[in-house]
Amino acid sequence: MTFDYPALSHPPTGQNPCDRCLLRSNPAFLPITSEELRLIESFRTGTRIVEAGRPLIEEDRPSPSLYTIYSGWAFRFKTLSDGRRQILGFLLPGDFVGLQDEFAESHTHGVEAVTDIAVCCFARERLWELFHAQPKLGYHITWLAAREEKIVDDNLVTAGRRNAGERVAMLLMHLYRRAERVGMARGGWVQFPFNQQHIADALGLSLVHTNKTLRRLQQLGLYKLEAGWLRILEPHALETLGDYFDRPLQATPLI
Repeated sequence: MTFDYPALSHPPTGQNPCDRCLLRSNPAFLPITSEELRLIESFRTGTRIVEAGRPLIEEDRPSPSLYTIYSGWAFRFKTLSDGRRQILGFLLPGDFVGLQDEFAESHTHGVEAVTDIAVCCFARERLWELFHAQPKLGYHITWLAAREEKIVDDNLVTAGRRNAGERVAMLLMHLYRRAERVGMARGGWVQFPFNQQHIADALGLSLVHTNKTLRRLQQLGLYKLEAGWLRILEPHALETLGDYFDRPLQATPLI
């Protein structure tokens, strides 16, 4: 397996850039009307590239923008005063980022790029205007927020009730299915740019325990990880181990 990571895909610019958005041709996302598209376009303030390892949103600073991930991988996180980090969720193309802070009294989390990422930027101050002008788009944003809450619920169940093997199995299946859904698979492999520290921080495990669990599941022939690419060899076994029986992933709104 010798795949290279795909080159970073940049959001279109110029006149009516949303008409040329590659994500909108992806069946993973719901179609919208031309009127809704023009409103989203007017809400967009530009684009931004963030290098791997750099923050998209600073954990301790309010962000004036909301973002849609256009390409690449990122994650949301919170850090304790002693430096311990909890990864709250991983972000893929199409994910809408930063909405939680709209309803909080202070900044709630940071977002860091795992790979280089490209994002579309939106003015936070115009969010209510979008809700008012297009209630359907407002519902879409509410739907995205509810989906994020479900992911947090699933993560809480994982941290509170699953053992180490079940946690790792759940995470591998969850990330593989999400990446596959948005067209990031190549010949059964998906880009997996995460190191063991990322996995440990997401699952609440020590680095040593994470390493042992990953090796055990790989030795059982359940998955293969090579050069930053993941292939699920026994999906049913991993789903059973992780108690991961999610419904087929439905088309989602794209802002």
